[in-house]
Amino acid sequence: MSLLETDLPIVAAPMAGGPSTVALASAVTDAGGFAFLPGGYLTAPAFDALLTEARAAGRPFGVNLFVPQPGALAPDDFATYRAELAGEAAALGVELPTGPTHDDDAWRDKLTLLLADPVPLVSLTFGLPDPSDIAALRAVGTRVLATVTTPGEALLAADAGVDGFVVQGPSAGGHSGTFDPRRPLVDVPTDSVVRAVRAASPLPVVAGGGVDGPAAVRELLAAGAEAVAVGTLLLRAHESGTSPTHRAALADPGFATTVVTRAFTGRPARGLLNGFIERHEPAAPYGYPEVHHLTRDLRRAAAAAGDPHRLHLWAGTGYRAAVEAPAAEIIRALVPG
Repeated sequence: MSLLETDLPIVAAPMAGGPSTVALASAVTDAGGFAFLPGGYLTAPAFDALLTEARAAGRPFGVNLFVPQPGALAPDDFATYRAELAGEAAALGVELPTGPTHDDDAWRDKLTLLLADPVPLVSLTFGLPDPSDIAALRAVGTRVLATVTTPGEALLAADAGVDGFVVQGPSAGGHSGTFDPRRPLVDVPTDSVVRAVRAASPLPVVAGGGVDGPAAVRELLAAGAEAVAVGTLLLRAHESGTSPTHRAALADPGFATTVVTRAFTGRPARGLLNGFIERHEPAAPYGYPEVHHLTRDLRRAAAAAGDPHRLHLWAGTGYRAAVEAPAAEIIRALVPG
């Protein structure tokens, strides 16, 4: 079963928090690829506005949703980490929240919007919702993909009724889609993960993680992926909404490597190693979305102040290949010759 009907086997990954824009999605589609827009972090009204803008652009698109998380951060652990970050907040003039905040990322309201006015594809990240929610999306004609990082997760997703997988390798930038945030992320090539998932299930695969050029695309297609998702390579695209601070850091030789950290959100995510991670990773607790809400205003202030050492600089291992260019040029350069 084919998931996509595109000229090129390239997918723009959904990058929540600003980088993914309708303009970026449109440019990728016009170049022959397919684009997902991020629903994560948005309020229901903001999500509705994004859908309206995307539909007005007149191109097909998919949507990514964050599956609600159970919450795992006790008030005492919150208070301890809040105290740990007091100096960072003072340096930026930010008042940190006084208590933990938990939410479900407006799951039910977003689902209602997508059921009333369906999109072709919905991808899920951070686990699986109730199978009835997957069935409801499929009943209105939407194909549902689950982000998976292991064959075991793929089997669970298949049992829940999804149409396919987004196989995310550990070298991908941003949050890991792992169902268990406490599971150590083993450093293996993305094509190996794709082959393992394909051996476990016949469902179609979109694969991503560490893509830095056409050779990586060729490897993932040869491993059995139908299409290849790219995110980091689009962070510096002209049409992206990436902050100037983040853009500059991606090209700064002073940022020499990426690491997986929970210091910013309480959930493992890959980004450029910076001062914040070096100072706070050892003390950082697990607990998403509580840690995300704790550091959110601090990170926003860091971006506005041009301070890359207090900002989450999400990036995959292929970040050195990200260039300032039109998205169409970036996408077309990825197609194997």
